[in-house]
Amino acid sequence: MAEKKTLGGHDKKFLMGLLTSMHRIRAFEEKAGQMYGLRKIGGFCHLYSGQEAVAVGVISALDLSTDYVLTGYRDHGHALACGMDPKAAMAELYGKSTGCSKGKGGSMHFFDAGKHMLGGNGIVGAQIPVAAGVAFAQAYRGRLAGGRPTGATVCFFGDGAIHQGAFHEAFNLAGIWKLPLILVVENNQWGMGTSWKKVSSNEDFSAMAGAYSAHGEAVDGMDVLAVFDAASRAVKRAKEEGAPALLEARTYRYKGHSMSDPQKYRTREEVEAYRCRDPILLLEGRMEEAGLLSDKEKEALRAEAEALAEEAAAFAEASPEPAAGELYTDIYADRETGGQAPSEASWLS
Repeated sequence: MAEKKTLGGHDKKFLMGLLTSMHRIRAFEEKAGQMYGLRKIGGFCHLYSGQEAVAVGVISALDLSTDYVLTGYRDHGHALACGMDPKAAMAELYGKSTGCSKGKGGSMHFFDAGKHMLGGNGIVGAQIPVAAGVAFAQAYRGRLAGGRPTGATVCFFGDGAIHQGAFHEAFNLAGIWKLPLILVVENNQWGMGTSWKKVSSNEDFSAMAGAYSAHGEAVDGMDVLAVFDAASRAVKRAKEEGAPALLEARTYRYKGHSMSDPQKYRTREEVEAYRCRDPILLLEGRMEEAGLLSDKEKEALRAEAEALAEEAAAFAEASPEPAAGELYTDIYADRETGGQAPSEASWLS
């Protein structure tokens, strides 16, 4: 019997899953950028192109039946990696009623409770204390049952958020209370138009973990397998020991901070240098060398991802706008009234 081929201890099925997810995110973002240019999408739009290995590598290490994900405003990739329907994602960008947040959230507020993706956040770093709260609930419920945390919580944010007070306050509490919280800083080199090196006295963000009695690790954010391995170690510690962690994924965004960014702060040469280490091409090359990926399979993955993105755009285009009455829903937590206050409910009756 022929020996089964693997790469880094991972079989072809797992590797193809990683590659498929990264391709789908890339194709979705390319289509979103195109539709924004055609004015089908309004407001802010923050694309994730180039950073796919971080979302896919980390989220592939989770069990989304018990674990949770929170993120910031560059949230498309995380949502899709969690399994969000690309149609619901694109419809949200279009502001349509079939969107994942009923067309009310837009690019920065993707949400899918069923997939344990507890949303993007438009305020820099504001998701971090919320994630600490989710991790607290997991730890508390586990202790009530006399055991370990009921799961782990992962919180993604950019290098621009790591100097926010919310990060330090939440991380400190996670260390004190032994919360199963994994903080993932996606260091894509630029906080809007400012280099991270100009605003940080410490060039190793992962070292900050030591101040909060937590594990810290820096990882190549362009290498999905390296990200997966680091995340797996952090998740294991979080679930078994209630130990928080900080992962610094050193990555790069190919597009501007948002679609309105002229990108005058960086050179084409810098962007191209990072594109030479594209996370998709990097994994494809390693799989080809290991005899785990053919040209035919590679082309099929790209075609499938592009077709899904096209279908998502067509679905969003054909979907209806939110009804006027939706202005008054999802404001309050009362599910019986659909989020409406009683007086508002009577206005619409």
